[in-house]
Amino acid sequence: MNKCVFLDRDGVINKDHSNYTYSLDRFIILPGVPEAITKIRAAGFKIVVITNQSGISQSIYTRFQMQECHDFMQEKLNCEIDKIYYAPWHPSVSDSLSRKPGTLMFERAISRFDIDVSQSWMIGDKARDITPAKKMGLQTIQVGGDNDGLADFVSEDLLSAVEIIIS
Repeated sequence: MNKCVFLDRDGVINKDHSNYTYSLDRFIILPGVPEAITKIRAAGFKIVVITNQSGISQSIYTRFQMQECHDFMQEKLNCEIDKIYYAPWHPSVSDSLSRKPGTLMFERAISRFDIDVSQSWMIGDKARDITPAKKMGLQTIQVGGDNDGLADFVSEDLLSAVEIIIS
């Protein structure tokens, strides 16, 4: 079985914008993220991004625009992300078990990569990232200054979160 670090995208890997991040001019990789990704990989973890992208179903942006951002992210992170799962749905348009805080994206990754949840982690910046991870039995770290009291650990950013995992 494999161990894995699941990552939320906006607010963990890249700067989060209140009105969505879907164009390359706004897709800014946060400081320390490339180093953090390298450390995760060197420690023998799979890396899977789990992200809600509801702007697609709300017709704010397209799958193509999102894919451009994901391709850019992979390029900047040396293609070290094993898979990116995204949920394009929004409750105002359609219900979905994929959308966090649902667990379906996690379940798909766990099955596809034969993941041992007892040795795996979720790093997110919001309660909706932490809630499904806890349901799945993952250890959790909330980053970015917010603390909803749900995560096992709280950290300033991805790089310091990775230090918790590998120490």
